[in-house]
Amino acid sequence: MTIELLVPALGESVVEATVAKWMKSSGDNIKVDEPIIELETEKVTLEVPSPVSGVLSEIIANEGDTVEVGALLGKLTEGENITASSNTPNKETSTKTVGEKPEVSSDKKNNDHLSPSVQRLVTENNLDVSKVKPSGKDGRITKGDVLEAIKTGGVSEDLKQESKTDQKLSSNQDDFLEERVPMSRLRKVIAKRLKDAQNTAAMLTTFNEVDMSEFMGLRTEYRDNFEKEHKVKLGFMGMFVQATISALKAFPAVNAEINGDDIIYKKYNNIGVAVGTPQGLVVPVIKNAQHLSLPEIEKTIRDFGLRARDGKISMDEMSGGTFTISNGGVYGSLMSTPILNPPQSGILGMHKIQNRPIAVGDKIEIRPMMYLAFSYDHRIIDGREAVSFLVKIKEVIEDPRRLVLGI
Repeated sequence: MTIELLVPALGESVVEATVAKWMKSSGDNIKVDEPIIELETEKVTLEVPSPVSGVLSEIIANEGDTVEVGALLGKLTEGENITASSNTPNKETSTKTVGEKPEVSSDKKNNDHLSPSVQRLVTENNLDVSKVKPSGKDGRITKGDVLEAIKTGGVSEDLKQESKTDQKLSSNQDDFLEERVPMSRLRKVIAKRLKDAQNTAAMLTTFNEVDMSEFMGLRTEYRDNFEKEHKVKLGFMGMFVQATISALKAFPAVNAEINGDDIIYKKYNNIGVAVGTPQGLVVPVIKNAQHLSLPEIEKTIRDFGLRARDGKISMDEMSGGTFTISNGGVYGSLMSTPILNPPQSGILGMHKIQNRPIAVGDKIEIRPMMYLAFSYDHRIIDGREAVSFLVKIKEVIEDPRRLVLGI
């Protein structure tokens, strides 16, 4: 029985994706729920599992193709005992049996392995595919490869680099040490949203500094017991999430958003925690964080960190945030201005803890200090509220007992 593999629902407001990688080749045996293709959306990279056990009989969408929700990715032949040789070979890859490497085109006449969109570009631009360097799985030529070849006049990247190297050696110049690569879908969206935030919101930033002595002392004293009891390390982010929730209760406008001519006040705290990954920054959301204990928040943050780096964060887990916390300090940043994550109205920036001389009463002492930055939308949050909000976070971190007492 033939099963169609379709692009699944990708999440709120996401209607298309890019085929990032086929994890199986045409003719490969597959098991139910085994990942067979990786899609890249504007928010996250996700794997599509096989709905049945059987064989991947045909690949329809090639790597690099843009596909919409519901589009046909490939076809599966269902059955536990089906062998690859009994299936119809994929037209987009040369005929092969299990274990054979697909044949790669070497001239214009052998274009059968190309997808229709790629074939159309090759034909319209009269390209010699033997000069197009493939980047797809098993040596397949993707749409991106053809577009790059069109830009460079049909010359493969290898030949282009050889030419640049020869010119550099002859001219002793470094003008050719460049590499042009297409932006990923995630990077494009990040760039667009950051620019939209600057263009839309009346964004300002207020700064303060926090003495981390009390919290670091508390952490040192109870760290081992905390880890033994809750099976998770006591970090810094969990306490800042709780301090932020305390401040949001005192200043609800920071947790609100503008929608047309209305202000929507959120009576819940969905805290986004920015996580850096090789693909770019992602912001998974701790839903209803106001109901979670410190150990529960720490466990959620740890889980997000592990899965984000492997591209395992779902679309739902990255939606619905009301406030964001970003920690540039893990990369060594001493001071920065975080950019809003629309439609949110506020974002807190944490930074590196550094020992500095501080006036304590009439004395100068060396204390572990951290600069805090709070960027906010001035259309909805007044300067007084913004400064007071950040001071509230500072007070809680400098005296963690406030969380216990609820003040």
